Amino acid sequence: MKEDKLLAHDPLAEAELILREDFYGRGDGGEPSRRKKAEAAPRPTHYKVICISMYTRDIEELDAKVAELKRRGWTKANKSQLIRLALAQLDLDDLPVPRQ
Repeated sequence: MKEDKLLAHDPLAEAELILREDFYGRGDGGEPSRRKKAEAAPRPTHYKVICISMYTRDIEELDAKVAELKRRGWTKANKSQLIRLALAQLDLDDLPVPRQ
């Protein structure tokens, strides 16, 4: 190939740098990516996210109760709040002794 037809600058030579900065987030110590910001932020210690199993019917009933609370003006009602309320009102001494 003739020298005058060659590109003076190869645009693909900087592909890794372009991907690192624009696609993967800055890797050169510049502005941290969203993931790095999230990892650096302290996690709350006053609650934990948990996963529990419930029967479909129980979930439907819980959803219906949350919907009814919202209809009654409790606009921020949610399933977690309703479960916490039920736990606060539960008295273990009032439960019947289980049959074995």
